[in-house]
Amino acid sequence: DYSGYPDCRRETLDAMAKALSLGLDKPVIIETPLMWLTKAQTWDLAQRIGGEPLVEAIIEESHTCYQGDRSRRHAWGYGCGACPACELRAAGYEGWRAA
Repeated sequence: DYSGYPDCRRETLDAMAKALSLGLDKPVIIETPLMWLTKAQTWDLAQRIGGEPLVEAIIEESHTCYQGDRSRRHAWGYGCGACPACELRAAGYEGWRAA
């Protein structure tokens, strides 16, 4: 989802696709179906398309912590719990669970 970070911006992804297309000499399209969803909407989508097994897989297997901390497990997944990525993920998870 889009959080305003440079690597999440449409312009960045378009530039990456262009560079890959030039390097491979064939069109490359980077699909970003979650880009305009909030974190809470992303959790909701996961629940709707995959149920609790997909939610659990995301919690256990995905990681967004800037510190790379996988030693602490929270309801929303692993991370330090204090960096901006962890705070956004936690807020999105809590917002989804509260809805």
